[in-house]
Amino acid sequence: MSKGIAVALAATIGVGALMTTAAQASPEMVAIHNQYSPGTVVVKTNERRLYFILDADHAMRYPVGVGKSGKQWAGTTQIDGKYRNPAWSPPAEVKHDKPNMPDVIPGGAPNNPMGVAAMTLAGGEYAIHGTNRPNSVGGFVSYGCIRMLNTDITDLYQRVSVGTTVVVTH
Repeated sequence: MSKGIAVALAATIGVGALMTTAAQASPEMVAIHNQYSPGTVVVKTNERRLYFILDADHAMRYPVGVGKSGKQWAGTTQIDGKYRNPAWSPPAEVKHDKPNMPDVIPGGAPNNPMGVAAMTLAGGEYAIHGTNRPNSVGGFVSYGCIRMLNTDITDLYQRVSVGTTVVVTH
């Protein structure tokens, strides 16, 4: 299976937007006392924020778009792939909801929902990825993926590697 197909199968997104103005101020270093090891990615779904843990008291915080009602999940996984300008194919659920969507959207295309980069998550069809719809960041908008501004996914992409632990909480 090609990497483009793997990303296509591993990523799901949704449409619609509940926008918050916090999406405009990112990323930022924040003081945070936490139980996670440095290098861990923590997604707090209810906050619509992703934290990259720097040490016991600091993290980089990014606004994110998360799963819409009925599409949210929680758990611990790892990044199992990193891709620049990935192609994307809508998973069956997205294709069912939007039957006129193309079967494959090439990487770099303005309508590609993956944006400039994607990091697939082990054990499912989800990814942390950029977006070409920046107004969707900050809302409950996806089919389960974690959506970031393209500048933010570029920053995070450089900070993490395959095998990085990702914790998603409600």
